[in-house]
Amino acid sequence: MSRKKIKSALISVYYKDNLEKIIKALSKYGVTMYSTGGTFDFIKNIAKVHSVESLTGYPSILGGRVKTLHPKVFGGILSRRDNSSDKEDLAKYEIPEIDLIIVDLYPFSETLAANASHSEIIEKIDIGGISLIRAAAKNYTDTLIVSSRNQYSSLLELLESKNGATDTEDRIRYAAEAFETTTTYDRDISDYFASLLNKEKFALNISPANKLRYGENPHQKGVFYGKLDEIFTQLHGKEISYNNLLDIDAAFALISDFTETTYAVIKHNNACGCASDSNPLAAWEKALAGDPISAFGGIIITNSPVDANIAGEINKLFFEIILAPGYSGEALNILKSKKNRIILDVKSNNRPAKQFRSVLNGVLVQDADNISEDISYLKQVTKKAPTDQEISDLLFANKLVKHSKSNTIILVKDKQLLASGVGQTSRVDALKQAIEKAKNFGFSLLGAVMASDAFFPFPDCVEIASKEGITAVIHPGGSVRDQESVDFCDSAGMAMAITGYRHFKH
Repeated sequence: MSRKKIKSALISVYYKDNLEKIIKALSKYGVTMYSTGGTFDFIKNIAKVHSVESLTGYPSILGGRVKTLHPKVFGGILSRRDNSSDKEDLAKYEIPEIDLIIVDLYPFSETLAANASHSEIIEKIDIGGISLIRAAAKNYTDTLIVSSRNQYSSLLELLESKNGATDTEDRIRYAAEAFETTTTYDRDISDYFASLLNKEKFALNISPANKLRYGENPHQKGVFYGKLDEIFTQLHGKEISYNNLLDIDAAFALISDFTETTYAVIKHNNACGCASDSNPLAAWEKALAGDPISAFGGIIITNSPVDANIAGEINKLFFEIILAPGYSGEALNILKSKKNRIILDVKSNNRPAKQFRSVLNGVLVQDADNISEDISYLKQVTKKAPTDQEISDLLFANKLVKHSKSNTIILVKDKQLLASGVGQTSRVDALKQAIEKAKNFGFSLLGAVMASDAFFPFPDCVEIASKEGITAVIHPGGSVRDQESVDFCDSAGMAMAITGYRHFKH
């Protein structure tokens, strides 16, 4: 561990927020400060500061495009303090050593997000700042690099705890974060230029890394990259696992398609229970009734705050996780009765626009399936039109089928999942599985509706459904033999609607 006193600093930032405390701390520890442009004007009202122009002997030129790109700046940053040749060069050309660099890059991504003009976007490509970051990070043995205003608070703590000095470990940590900053910044610029050429590319840099207990199985390592605290706050319970995160993601995807008060129980990424009802307690009871056996050890999600009354009923079930947009104090006390139970307070459910997964020696990328059909998507193809109640149930079932593993069939009545057949190699098997489950839990299928994630290649599924009393069907359509299923529905007095959108999920 090599502790080094900070004797000089170069500060060049876009945003000046929260910078004043840093300047005062540096001044207190006798640090010589250099700065440029607006940052210089800001600092000179707080402490003694030297302009970079006074160091280089050159003014800022090209409208501010060139300010710090000079040997007297980069020589001071990159010089190796223990290298005699470097020391000779510094002495010969009167270059001061620079021990600390504080840079906040031009806001490229923010300018892009604001739909600025092309010329405005280009002007927000930082050149000098990126160069300063890379130089200081490379020479971490002697120089500390602060590459984002998000590090100001930690920098202040570091300065005060070590009296204006830094250790090698500190400098390595800040250098690692600096290269993450430049990687993300350059990726955003690269993506923008690729978009100008309508060029598809894949690059990703997500931090921080959150080490998990293990992956899908105990012999597999697992890491989550991202900021879970932007999505939810964990109020109680054990550490979230790899499999928990998969189920949480599936739960978030499902609930995002519902606006009415809804409860769902997720097991192995599929809904084993789901119901919508204006009465939250009724929604929970109907969701649980869909498959109380599979619900054991599952995760619960709702789009409605949880009160004590509902918490008391939910608490009767053994489950791993509950997600909700708020809990009453009494509800939390009830749910916290199990020490390992994970309780998550949902902040945001902003779904990513793209999905990706590793395949073979590459990556598959696709648009997220953000189609959530409403009544405007339905095309009646049978003589009989579905009733208002059937339409409500068909749309409910179609939301569930979208979020279930293919091949899948969903059976619904009164906005309650009666049963599902998921992950089957044939659609007929999926239907038979769903029918058997519904009967095992005492549900009558008379007047129920059926949803399929893909078209029916043959009329066998609607024939089986009709025998069980199912009265309406929804599917994407698109088979060359669609008419055979339509003809059977007409002969059996069933209603059928197609949406035009398939919802495979693998």
